[in-house]
Amino acid sequence: MSDHVARVLSAAARGVFPPPDGSTVIVPQPSRRDAGVLAFTAHSVVFVDEDPAWVRAELAASSADPLAAAMSPGFLTALMARTGRRMDTVDMLTVAGRLDGPPPLPLREVRDPDHPRVVRARAYRDDVRVWAADGGVVVLGRAVAGRWEAAVEVDEAARGQGLGVRLALAARHLVPDAAVWAQQPPGNARSVRTFQAAGYRPVCAEALLVPR
Repeated sequence: MSDHVARVLSAAARGVFPPPDGSTVIVPQPSRRDAGVLAFTAHSVVFVDEDPAWVRAELAASSADPLAAAMSPGFLTALMARTGRRMDTVDMLTVAGRLDGPPPLPLREVRDPDHPRVVRARAYRDDVRVWAADGGVVVLGRAVAGRWEAAVEVDEAARGQGLGVRLALAARHLVPDAAVWAQQPPGNARSVRTFQAAGYRPVCAEALLVPR
């Protein structure tokens, strides 16, 4: 098991980023569940339990631009074929510091293990907890390399009223660690704006490969 990914993410949460030297680091997976790629500014981390020589050969064959190779469609397709895994999208990974005091809205914890949001979250995270508000939910769980990660969901009828921002802020009050992470597909502008309005700052891109 490698703790390289955990160290890189922990440093990035503090504003300390890998050197923009154009390099790609290949390390073992931090867990059996999680494999993928982190792409920082001119620095990539491929975390996968595969032969590094094979990974470097595929990177070289996948893109003429070494800075883009780790996130290129050719490399990610080859990685999925090699590992038998799948991925949904390339996400923007963001982070925010913990806030003291109570959340900015009333919440009630959902303790039903069969709740659809709990079941879905457990496919990607450990130690999942879910809280409901009128019109939405906030989810916390431990994701890649043990990072605490948040997700929010707002009912259609409750959208456009700032609830998403309050739920994303609530995660910063509920997280038991110094920082909380969140993923947003770059094309989902509503989600990107919501988390940035709640103080989450962009860190890198992430392609997460999960078992089929």
